[in-house]
Amino acid sequence: MATNFKIFISHSWTYHDDLIRLRNLLNTRGYFNVEFLEATADIPINSLHAPYIKRVLKKKIISSHIVLGIAGVYATHSDWMNWELLTAFNNNIPIVGIAPYGQERVSKIVQNYAEEIVRWNTESIVKAIRTHSL
Repeated sequence: MATNFKIFISHSWTYHDDLIRLRNLLNTRGYFNVEFLEATADIPINSLHAPYIKRVLKKKIISSHIVLGIAGVYATHSDWMNWELLTAFNNNIPIVGIAPYGQERVSKIVQNYAEEIVRWNTESIVKAIRTHSL
């Protein structure tokens, strides 16, 4: 039976399109089953209270097999992404950084936490997920 990978994608809401593209890329990969656990615009966490949001996100993060951090340089300036990656790191959830499509520079925050940084390539991402989430 194929593994169903539970994945949390740490992303910036300002660059929500990167999240959608990454999810689509993984969803269309044959013989690779994923369940996404992060909050999205379609399924937001309906609260303005940071402590509540952090409790909900922490449950999602520690339920994940792996956290993917979209590693655009904007991530360095996102307090939420930093918190999500630190939460995964502190709970021994493996982290893989994904360099956004066409970008050469990546966030130092993601680099600091990630076990590996991969380029925006389906096979590289899938290989890193399989390698680090076992």
